[in-house]
Amino acid sequence: MTTVDGNKIPTPIPEHAIAGHARLRGTARVRRLRPGPASVGVAALLFLLFGLLYVVLQIRTVFSDQLKQEYAGLVLEAVERVDSAREQLAVWQRMADSPASRDATFVPAYDAARAEFARRFASLVALVNASPSTAPSVPPIPTTQVTPEAVATVLASVSAYWRAQRDASSDDVRLRVAHVARTLIALAALLFCMLLTALGMYAKRNLQLAGLSHEFEHASLHDSLTGLSNRRKLLAALEAAAKSARTAVVEQRLAVLYIDLDGFKQVNDSFGHRTGDEFLAAVSARFRASVRRGDLVARIGGDEFAVLVRTFAGDEELAEIARRLIACVVETDEQMGIGRVRASVGIASYPDDVDDHRRLIAAADAAMYQVKRDGKNGFAFAAQTGREAAL
Repeated sequence: MTTVDGNKIPTPIPEHAIAGHARLRGTARVRRLRPGPASVGVAALLFLLFGLLYVVLQIRTVFSDQLKQEYAGLVLEAVERVDSAREQLAVWQRMADSPASRDATFVPAYDAARAEFARRFASLVALVNASPSTAPSVPPIPTTQVTPEAVATVLASVSAYWRAQRDASSDDVRLRVAHVARTLIALAALLFCMLLTALGMYAKRNLQLAGLSHEFEHASLHDSLTGLSNRRKLLAALEAAAKSARTAVVEQRLAVLYIDLDGFKQVNDSFGHRTGDEFLAAVSARFRASVRRGDLVARIGGDEFAVLVRTFAGDEELAEIARRLIACVVETDEQMGIGRVRASVGIASYPDDVDDHRRLIAAADAAMYQVKRDGKNGFAFAAQTGREAAL
């Protein structure tokens, strides 16, 4: 504490309201930097689209390889047909070398076998040279030079090349199908993980929003400076307590003690509003500690407070609560070295003093003002307005 003009003034402390708002602003900035469920969902969708595009390209390549494989199969079938015709022509040529095997049908049959051989070879040449993919072409051979010996070398090279092409296309198809299968599995796993992540973030965000909602609700029902309940919560608690009292088997009574600080304005004028706020926070903490757990302490506004007593035995118990509240003000005043703050307390009970619980606060307020008119620093009952109770 510091001393000014012989009076002790405590070291200023941070205000709860300012700290609370700063904390909320900082938390909001941090939350804006974190990815939300929507961004995770968009990322998952982009990954899915890229994965599906890759799968489509792979499937397209698979179809292309299958076409190449089928085309290679057609070429190899044509090679087999040419080779079969070549073997038949070779048989007819061997018969031509043996005069004993010739008859009237030999020449037409030999010419037909030679023509079939030439036709099949021409078809093979056309099929190879019309390949949609890059492949070694086969130069056309004049019909007079199409002999089994000349064609055998061509058939061997064509068969070897296109058989290798068919095997390569078959291997490529199997490899790409395996890639597609692995990609689909990876996409399914990724999408599942992203979905779980998004659900987890959504649940976490809901919890955060629920926490913020609870904080906002708490802020709407409590005084930011003292942490006490405000008028709104006091009225709600009074309504709930009155409803419970009406439905109870045994008659229950309610009471409200209305407290106003005497001389508090001079604290703000002489020591400043910061010291006044510190006094309010300190006396509020003492109020809260002096009442029972079931009682509710609220700050009505400024330097006015109220205590809702839900159960009590009689007026003496209420008077004892009022004495403790007044003592709290005196102790706070002495601790802070101010020396001029006291309290006036008005007490009203239901259904003893008023027949409507909604008039309890007003009746206690009127009793408190009567105490002020009678000299302050005391308490009085609403039914006994005009009689100041001794401390």
